[in-house]
Amino acid sequence: MKSDKINQNALSNHIAEHITEQIIKGELVPGEKLIEHIYAEEYGTSRAPVREAIYLLSIEGLVERIPRKGAIVKDYTENEIYDLLEIRMMLESMAMDRINRNGIDEQGLQNMSVLLDNMKNVSDIHQYTQLNHSFHTTLIEMSKSETIKTMYSRLGWPLLRIQSLSFAHQGNIEKSVHEHEMLINLFKEEKIAEATVLLTRHNQDVIASMKRKLGK
Repeated sequence: MKSDKINQNALSNHIAEHITEQIIKGELVPGEKLIEHIYAEEYGTSRAPVREAIYLLSIEGLVERIPRKGAIVKDYTENEIYDLLEIRMMLESMAMDRINRNGIDEQGLQNMSVLLDNMKNVSDIHQYTQLNHSFHTTLIEMSKSETIKTMYSRLGWPLLRIQSLSFAHQGNIEKSVHEHEMLINLFKEEKIAEATVLLTRHNQDVIASMKRKLGK
């Protein structure tokens, strides 16, 4: 019985990951309804694991339940988008302050270099968004602050979805790669103040890109 429960939880997580990928890639658009029986048929299961997957996604902020309509892909308001991006910028600024105080973590810097190499070799927006998020998460981890790391992790999938919209603009991936490379070089030269300025401008540009996309 316990084994069945574990298997069902694993299946629910797998379905949730699949739906998440569809949302991040834009295969499911904001406001689109999630049809339980379609996923149940696709995975050869009952609707119970699908409902659990949708529940997990609602906790993550990717899906919302509407009375008499069911579960739909969440459509973020402009204020929610800007809030997420501005909170991200604030937390990364705090992380840079901690790095400046405590010094650069060499292992973290090495991990960022590996991620950058991978970022240079992908053109798929979904894959790039994931690598970009890992790069910035590594920077957050270099702060050695559990509070900053916890707060950043709560931005979760909604932040990735918004970032993927930004990277959809032509030239934004190339610009991102170049600025991440500059950031690593500044870290290697221990120019934390210059790196902080660059990172702030980088994040401000993402906000400006979203404002252009939203027609503001």
